[in-house]
Amino acid sequence: MKILLVSPFDFGYPGGVNEHIMHLDREFRALGHQTRILAPRSDEEGEEDDGHIYRLGLAVPVPSNGSTARITLSPLISGKVKEFLHDEDFDIIHLHEPLAPTLPLMVLLHSKTVNIGTFHAARSSNLAYLYGKPLLSFFHGKLHARIAVSPSAEEFVSQYFPAVYEIIPNGIDIEQFGPHVPKIQHAHISGPTVLFVGRYNESRKGLKYLLRAIALVRQEFPGVHLLVVGPGQAWRYDRLLERYELDNVTFVGAVSKQDLPSYYASADVFCAPSTGRESFGIVLLEAMASGRPVVATNIDGYTAVVRHGVEGLLVEPKNPEALALALVHVLADRELAARLGEAGRRRAEEHSWPVIARRVLDVYERALSRYGRQRPTEARSLSMTRE
Repeated sequence: MKILLVSPFDFGYPGGVNEHIMHLDREFRALGHQTRILAPRSDEEGEEDDGHIYRLGLAVPVPSNGSTARITLSPLISGKVKEFLHDEDFDIIHLHEPLAPTLPLMVLLHSKTVNIGTFHAARSSNLAYLYGKPLLSFFHGKLHARIAVSPSAEEFVSQYFPAVYEIIPNGIDIEQFGPHVPKIQHAHISGPTVLFVGRYNESRKGLKYLLRAIALVRQEFPGVHLLVVGPGQAWRYDRLLERYELDNVTFVGAVSKQDLPSYYASADVFCAPSTGRESFGIVLLEAMASGRPVVATNIDGYTAVVRHGVEGLLVEPKNPEALALALVHVLADRELAARLGEAGRRRAEEHSWPVIARRVLDVYERALSRYGRQRPTEARSLSMTRE
């Protein structure tokens, strides 16, 4: 198959959607398929097509879901998209966040082949979906098959665009994480280690609740240490650290993909205290693939990954006392920690990228079998006739 993977987000910046696309691209190529990637470009880059990745449309930062999305808003790319699709003649076009402005919409507008959409986001509401529904319904109707990465992502998009969505989760590179990975050596850390990974300046990541929990955990484990890995501004937490006299917290900062597995390997327990609006817990999968027990909040995006009492312990969000109790439980019971870690590793194997890629290819093949190379409007008419 000749496959186009479309991202609405600047491919020069890391992010869950772009990571997802890159892994699918690698797996598809390993299986012998032809792939291209279409995504916006960074402001420091020129428009570029290297024969694999085509960077088209200048990305600008736009606030989104408590974070910042770098997307292109230029309608001037329409002609170039049309020419690109005509010249390449893809069998499948797979759009990630297909209703996001502007690149995916331009692709759907000009596509004359089978279109697949994957919805990643999960949140309580979306004003763009609400007020843009009359127009976006046209683009949503051009999708031949729809995928959601989690039940919470499906529930979110279904509020506005009811349809059949197949749940295919994010994947994990299980070879990158695991017991074989060397640990990070921290000379100043001698007690048990709790690990947090994420963009900690985003309030929905819940770091402030974990810091309060660590103050309570220290009453039982005086040597406990918290490692905070990820981008952010540590000074924003100075008052909280001073208030709870937390001298046992290290803000590591952002680390490379190569070094990240070593931080998981160094932890006794991984904690994800997010308060909500998480469509999927990729950091949970990373910890589970590393064989680490997980303590996380009982939110929709996380319950699709971790089962309470099986791979980890799930607690009420925004509750430092519950977090602390769960962390103490895991740190005090080595047999429990080992059992959770082993179960997590097995669970992560079910999410390996080769498995996920094969499931996505199955969606492609079913859509091609049903619709062939017909236009979406023709395909819908045939579908209605058959029904």
